[in-house]
Amino acid sequence: MTIGIGGSTAAAELEKIENMTLDVKPIQPEEYLARLKKAVAVMKDSNVKVLYVNAGTNLYYFTGTKWNPSERMVGALLYDDGTLDYIVPKFEEGTFKKYMQLNGKINCWEEHESPYALMGELLKSKNIISGNIAIDESAPYFLVDGVVKTNQSYTIINALAITSACRMQKSANEIAIIQRAKDITMVVQRAAAKILRPGITAAEVTKFINEAHIKAGAVAGSYFCIVLFADDTQYPHGVSVPQDLKENGAVIIDTGCKLEGYISDITRSYSYGTPSEEYKTIWNLERATQHAAFEAAQIGASCGSVDDAARKVLAEAGLGPDYSLPGLPHRVGHGTGLDIHEYPYLVRGSKIELLEGMVVSNEPMICIPGKFGIRHEDHFYMTENGPKWFTNPMESVENPFGY
Repeated sequence: MTIGIGGSTAAAELEKIENMTLDVKPIQPEEYLARLKKAVAVMKDSNVKVLYVNAGTNLYYFTGTKWNPSERMVGALLYDDGTLDYIVPKFEEGTFKKYMQLNGKINCWEEHESPYALMGELLKSKNIISGNIAIDESAPYFLVDGVVKTNQSYTIINALAITSACRMQKSANEIAIIQRAKDITMVVQRAAAKILRPGITAAEVTKFINEAHIKAGAVAGSYFCIVLFADDTQYPHGVSVPQDLKENGAVIIDTGCKLEGYISDITRSYSYGTPSEEYKTIWNLERATQHAAFEAAQIGASCGSVDDAARKVLAEAGLGPDYSLPGLPHRVGHGTGLDIHEYPYLVRGSKIELLEGMVVSNEPMICIPGKFGIRHEDHFYMTENGPKWFTNPMESVENPFGY
């Protein structure tokens, strides 16, 4: 029997879990102000006069205001002098004030009025009558289309270069929050492994993982959860009708939670019972591939070179090449922060250099068609001396959690 897998119950494991969030320090107003200052510096370097950040993670990142995007324009204009103008539906003004963290003028539009015309009026009030206006890369098409058609004297550009330049490098406090979110999910992963038994359903495990995240202090429960058994594990993001666990079956559990808006994301692969020799071989190859990517991730290295390092190990083992199966069908990793997938990406051809503070996943999954898949996913962050794991990678196929 694989060490640490099975032998317990959901009730027993939930009883052991304690709230792990009591000493977590939220992002403070001075950090939001520092983010705006950095954004302004990048704007000036890019000859951008105004940055529009839409409701969602960019608005939250730069201003601390939590507001879900919808069919109505809600966001903020950041000018190159560092000032803010909020654009909000009139009937939401009172609610918005309760969520607003940084001071700025709230400018409202009624339901029959055009928020895009209001945006134009605000630009003109700042004597901005032409030039580059950067629009949040996550803004929906209808919003961008409305801005473009209503404000034709401006050049509308994608704000991604500005937002990603700010968000890719995390502060010490961001990394501390992410670390705690990872710690929580790691406790949950270990507990979930212990409740497994032949016949347990993916739904039962998913329910337990959600309850365990809540017990550990992630009040919204699991941000996402993928539980796969047997040959379902060959599909990276799951199947429509997952099968139940069988003796000696392959297991993949990929899950995470949110803490102060920041996301954890950890995948564990192992066998319930006795793994086959082929499973052992691929499991160890997955571990070697993940470690090769980690070693390649040095300060100044390109994100693409990390993907290359992982694929080199697989190619030398006779898998692939490229994205062919059996092998690795997707990129090696992605940035994580307020979004589960954000810049930078560890993907072939990316010239983005790894810099201190960047946070990325390392998950070079190996898929064996018709049989199983194995994905070891841990995240690391870049220090001045190189990469550092948030969570320790899997130990061995016989003792995956390193007990």
